[in-house]
Amino acid sequence: MARADQLKALLQSHSEGDDQRFYSVAMQMAAHEAKLGHGKLAEDLRALIDKAKKQKKTGQTIPIGRPRGDLADLLTVSYPKLRFGDMVLNKELAHQLKRIIREQRYASEIRSHGLTPRRKLLFIGPPGTGKTMSASVLAGELGFPLCQVRLDGLITKFMGETAAKLRQIFDATDHTRGVYFFDEFDAIGSQRGMANDVGEIRRVLNSFLLMIEQDTSHSLIIAATNHPGMLDHALFRRFDDILQYTLPDKDQIIALLKSRLSQTATRNISWPQLAGLAAGLSYAEVSRAGEEALKDVLINRKKELSEKEIAAMLAERKNLQETMQRRP
Repeated sequence: MARADQLKALLQSHSEGDDQRFYSVAMQMAAHEAKLGHGKLAEDLRALIDKAKKQKKTGQTIPIGRPRGDLADLLTVSYPKLRFGDMVLNKELAHQLKRIIREQRYASEIRSHGLTPRRKLLFIGPPGTGKTMSASVLAGELGFPLCQVRLDGLITKFMGETAAKLRQIFDATDHTRGVYFFDEFDAIGSQRGMANDVGEIRRVLNSFLLMIEQDTSHSLIIAATNHPGMLDHALFRRFDDILQYTLPDKDQIIALLKSRLSQTATRNISWPQLAGLAAGLSYAEVSRAGEEALKDVLINRKKELSEKEIAAMLAERKNLQETMQRRP
């Protein structure tokens, strides 16, 4: 039988998401069983450990929890397979995200020295610049479930009910380690005292400030907004890190277009010229233009994608953007 200290270490490493320590303790238990003459059990344990390692390497995530009851109306859970290499980012953002991933992977060691890994994050920037995708990449890289908070289920007209639902979400961060993503966060994080402020939203904001400050779980809590100027100033110091998302520059647009289209495009493409046409578009809009161009190739049974066809799709996105900006 496994020793008490081994069982404790196994459960602790699992709760903290420390895979290397989990595998190490499990192998020690297998070796202990082998010494006791339980060869078949030791062999089965080693096989299970090897299988778990292979699943982790291939990006397969074993679901560790699904929202039930009232929580099912508050969270949408998925298991993203996106990885860091799937994103095109500026150097500063790439550094910040990599640092968060590293700190989470070494969370147990960091905590053993009385320190805390970054896990309360605020993403700010225009729509389509990669905030939601970053949350998915963090979940995919760390093997965590992505739990997106449903604002339609969270915010109600009944006094006190929204704060109670918010408490359920924070309780979930403690029970199930994951990435908890509050998109369009300005809906609950607006400055107190604004002209359109109502009492219920003030109470919800006060509740969020208290809950995020008291939260000691091992989950990542991410809030994202397109309107940082609307957020209450007290919120900013509650987060461990603030990540600023911006529209892609010329080099990033080139990298994004190449990653999507280089295998299908003709060889004489002028990527810098296309990037110039795409200036002012978000990552999402450039990606959408590339997808539309690829669909056109498939539908019309073409073998290659010309520069003219890519430019036409980018122009279409620019026209749509300008139309939306002119709307009252």
